[in-house]
Amino acid sequence: MSTQTNTTVRMFGTLHTLRRKRGLQSTTEVRIPPGGCAARNLAADLDLPLEKIEAVFVNHRAHGLDYPIQAGDRVAFVPTGVPGPCRILLGIYNANRGNGGN
Repeated sequence: MSTQTNTTVRMFGTLHTLRRKRGLQSTTEVRIPPGGCAARNLAADLDLPLEKIEAVFVNHRAHGLDYPIQAGDRVAFVPTGVPGPCRILLGIYNANRGNGGN
């Protein structure tokens, strides 16, 4: 018997608003394929505009859109427009520089 783990995905700010205007929830459960998928592919599957995404939080750490999502991860897409100091405090600045939020 195969058990699959759902992945919780949240959308914040303007991404939240976009989903609500489309009559969709801003938090959803998705199934991630075996082997995972890039955050950008998950965003595309959710019909989120990639140019409006600043970063993705995976298990409370900021990453760029190429970061691999695995089944059971906690995922949150953050829109563009996060103020400068917050970008550094949240790790978004480093995530976008390819440092994976470290």
